[in-house]
Amino acid sequence: MSVSRRREQRLLDTNEVELVNRSRRPDLGKEGHSELSELLRLLRERRDRARDVSRRQRREVRGKAAPSGARPAADNTGTREKAAVLAAAVKRVSKEQERRRKTTATSARRALAMRREAGDPAAGRPATRSAGEGMRSIPDETRAPSGALNEEGREIAMRRGGGPR
Repeated sequence: MSVSRRREQRLLDTNEVELVNRSRRPDLGKEGHSELSELLRLLRERRDRARDVSRRQRREVRGKAAPSGARPAADNTGTREKAAVLAAAVKRVSKEQERRRKTTATSARRALAMRREAGDPAAGRPATRSAGEGMRSIPDETRAPSGALNEEGREIAMRRGGGPR
């Protein structure tokens, strides 16, 4: 359910109204990468706080928690709506961040493909290196050949007086 701007201004304080307005077009497109991350962090903090207050108020109304203010909470619809407005703003900013990430990744892939088409040797995978003469395998002489361990263990068990199980 969308909430009118007038209702938002009634629910939110002035700082929160500014944050929510920054989460809408065209202001959202003007934000840089670091500003977008900071906006998302601030919106999440405000949303989480409103959600926690709403939960506390709901418990007070049901009689499960002691009142935290001068008067016990009678209703939590305002705080619940406030949390919903802030959650919608978080969703918009997160969606924009994801859109920018995908655009950047697509652009990088396109640039790499263009470099490969142009024949740039640095655009491909690095040349593989093979091992030189310095390393050679040394067989492990302490182990018995495969299959003999089983028989060796059986022989030891027979000598101790045990038998096959």
